[in-house]
Amino acid sequence: MSCNTCSTSKDGQPKGCKNNGTCGTDSCNKLTVFDWLANMTLPNGQAPFNWVEVRFKNGRKHYYKNTENLTLSIGDIVATQAQFGHDVGMVTLTGELVRIQMKRKKVSETDEEILKIYRKASQKDIDIWSEYRDKEEPMKVKARQYAIEIKLQMKISDIEFQGDGSKATFYYTAEDRVDFRELIKLFAREFKTRIEMKQVGFRQEASRLGGIGSCGRELCCSTWLTDFRSVSTSAARYQQLSLNPQKLAGQCGKLKCCLNYELDTYLDALKDFPRTEAKLITDKGTAVCQKTDIFKGHMWYAYEGEWSNWHVITTAQAKEILEKNKNNEKVASLEEYATDLIIDTKSEFENVVGQDSLTRFDTKNTNKKGKSNNKNKKRRKPQNKNNNAK
Repeated sequence: MSCNTCSTSKDGQPKGCKNNGTCGTDSCNKLTVFDWLANMTLPNGQAPFNWVEVRFKNGRKHYYKNTENLTLSIGDIVATQAQFGHDVGMVTLTGELVRIQMKRKKVSETDEEILKIYRKASQKDIDIWSEYRDKEEPMKVKARQYAIEIKLQMKISDIEFQGDGSKATFYYTAEDRVDFRELIKLFAREFKTRIEMKQVGFRQEASRLGGIGSCGRELCCSTWLTDFRSVSTSAARYQQLSLNPQKLAGQCGKLKCCLNYELDTYLDALKDFPRTEAKLITDKGTAVCQKTDIFKGHMWYAYEGEWSNWHVITTAQAKEILEKNKNNEKVASLEEYATDLIIDTKSEFENVVGQDSLTRFDTKNTNKKGKSNNKNKKRRKPQNKNNNAK
């Protein structure tokens, strides 16, 4: 099942989704869940869980109660209950996994505002749904023009129509609070439908739009990441990354979510390091930490007043010196510890090209030049003959 935005070839095979699988009707959506309990039977004749997970545009998901006991499977288009009218979406999960997802997202089965599934969507429901989906893009262009004319500091990122077309939700991003009461009046007068404004974060907007990250892969937020945790600059400091906003910021303009992926590993490794603020007291002078190598467990210290000369020691040696300083003992100097540490600076290179020489291109170029000269000489010979004949 695909919508009108999915182009097809002459033989009827789909070419691809123009909405990057976020239209809510294609099976390649980023939040598709594999039902690994589908082939398992419930014990003791237990009745199946009568809740289903339904996905709408841009990965928006809700849980509905199957009060009519419809036989639903993943991929079915259903008409669901809404606050006003009905909405149309696709079933993405059924069975016991829905119970697990509801528990994880803290959705109560006894909630008073329980939404229900009316029926499987008829062809008329799908046609109306597709008709309003086609209106969203030109409608978004007009909405942005109205926002610019009123000079509102906001950006309308997307529009989502309800399945029956009775309501349109405008998703926007803004730095500060926006008074859009005048804008809603313009929208209602122009589009003649119920208007709902919903503010989303910059990360959510990037997940809706999608794109390619600096790593060369699709954005995590638009492929698999569902929760957006706060990312601070301390995550970059712990990992000893350069605090360059151009490198640390993602396409959303915020710090990259991947800065949190390895943060716990770095924090565990830093537990074995002494505090970098602690100074080493020696007979030669007081040494201050300048740099740490988390992977090798090395620390670089420099004497106060001799900042250009760094001495590298291990974390165990630094702890030993700090322990002596606590007992009012001093070591002679850091050099006696640094000499025991032998750093292998030898670089081993492998011939990744094979047995060929790196100058093989030079020899080929000379041969080509020689061949080209011979060709030119051969071409000149008939010209000389013609001249002699004349």
